[in-house]
Amino acid sequence: MTRLRYRLYRLASGLRYWIPRRFTPAGLLALVAAMVSGAIGIDMDQTVAFQAFAFVICLLTVSMGSAVFFRARFSVRRVLPRFGSVGKPFTYAVQIRKLAGSARRDLELLEDLADPRPTLSGFAHFLRERSRGGSFRMALTWPPALNQRAASVKPAALPALSARSETEARVEVLPLRRGPLRFRSATVARPDPFGLFRAFARVPLPETVLILPKRYPLPDVKLPGTRSYQRGGVALAAAIGESEEFVSLRDYRPGDPRRHIHWRSWARTGRPIVKEFQDEFFVRHALILDTFLQPTRSSRRKEALTNAERGVRNAELNQSAAFEEAVSVAASFACSVGTQESLLDLMFVGPQAVCFTTGRGLGQAEQALEVLAAVQPCVDKSFRSLEELVMRHAAAVCGCVCVLLDWDEPRRELVEGLQARGLPVLVLVVVGAGEAEAFRVAHTGDAVENFHVLEAGKVAEGLQELGATLS
Repeated sequence: MTRLRYRLYRLASGLRYWIPRRFTPAGLLALVAAMVSGAIGIDMDQTVAFQAFAFVICLLTVSMGSAVFFRARFSVRRVLPRFGSVGKPFTYAVQIRKLAGSARRDLELLEDLADPRPTLSGFAHFLRERSRGGSFRMALTWPPALNQRAASVKPAALPALSARSETEARVEVLPLRRGPLRFRSATVARPDPFGLFRAFARVPLPETVLILPKRYPLPDVKLPGTRSYQRGGVALAAAIGESEEFVSLRDYRPGDPRRHIHWRSWARTGRPIVKEFQDEFFVRHALILDTFLQPTRSSRRKEALTNAERGVRNAELNQSAAFEEAVSVAASFACSVGTQESLLDLMFVGPQAVCFTTGRGLGQAEQALEVLAAVQPCVDKSFRSLEELVMRHAAAVCGCVCVLLDWDEPRRELVEGLQARGLPVLVLVVVGAGEAEAFRVAHTGDAVENFHVLEAGKVAEGLQELGATLS
């Protein structure tokens, strides 16, 4: 049954992709005309609509048949950027050279991205998750997370090309999902003489661009925590020289304090020399990202069957949106470290526990974004694994920012455990669209200090309100 459903799914989704790509707008209109005239002209004794049906079908047949004679060959080279960001369009140059064939006009360049559809095993996993808390009928509907496009790519018009001629086109891409954006091939398309159907000449050209998470502008929020002693100082970070441990001598630079001048070396060399110190007192924050999705709440409600099904689907979509927003919030804070004299330990649990340090000469914010671009929900571990990771590193940090997806007992214990160690904690709980008010009401009595709720779709506004609250 699953294999049959998968084949039907592949067929339906393939046609939905292939038809708009192959047929021009005029060709799509001809298809609609053929279906309408065919339905009306079933009874040939009562109507002559069958004649229009036959005429349109003949046009489409000739147009599709002409695609066989498109024999042109091309070479294509992309000049891709290293990174893109979700929701921010970027353009890149594509150089096209015609290798053989007669001169061609009305050409278009189309990009072929990697197939976003899941494998059979992934499809079966979706079905098992959907049928767990709902009815058999709900399990037979298409999962909402399938067919998520990675990006939207606009076709680029090309000038007329003769043999051995070369041109350059600009292609605009709008990334829709974070992670690697994989290009499979480039396609040069030419419409048939009637302008109904496109003929394709494909050039295999696999390449990848990493799409970084969406970031929000953060207000001037002072992260919790003050400077504290760090064992080993900045042996792992950039020294700025404010402690009493001597490291080396170097030439004077404008702005160096006069008390650091090494007078004997100046007298010996004839130029100002200053003492450089190892900085062992600086700010180090922990950025904790919750990757553990909760069971669908709607599946536990005792409602009518149709309402329960609708609730499960909405909850799935809300959880997915909340998770992506949580990653974006974490990415926004990771980028803010570049403007602060501090270290940031990014902690989350995926296939394995991850603690990535950035700031002050260690990993750059760009590298933290690369890490966040690949993070996925954790489905095979408990929240305790994140708590253990955080507590192992709690002694080295002086403040925590927790980006959570819920506020239940394990999460509350994590925050209270950090506060028991004397660490200031900023708690940000990201919930689905339309759930913020009900969430605040439900957790009015058990919230901790610096507890804030961000709603998916309104995160930018929530962060600005956060800045007004903490300023």
